[in-house]
Amino acid sequence: MADDDYVYDEASGEWVSAADAHVTTSGADADPIEVRDSVGNLLADGDQVTLIKDLTVKGAGQTLKRGTLIKSIRLTGDAQEIDCRYDGIKGLVLRAEFVRKR
Repeated sequence: MADDDYVYDEASGEWVSAADAHVTTSGADADPIEVRDSVGNLLADGDQVTLIKDLTVKGAGQTLKRGTLIKSIRLTGDAQEIDCRYDGIKGLVLRAEFVRKR
């Protein structure tokens, strides 16, 4: 990149030099997003959770009942969504407000 290259920084809403933008994006991992379940417990990758409400899964024609155990969750980077697997359902994403950590 040339010295006169600028990029738009969406976080600040300003045009910054490309060199400065590279420095600020490399430090973005300093603040990981905290994902909390329905009662406030901190969730992490690999945790087991239990559903606290019956949930109808769109596109699968299936309802997950309250008390269903979901093993080995993965955090998505969104503070309210977790990615998980369940028998017969691929790409299941649940809202953290409907689960409780086991």
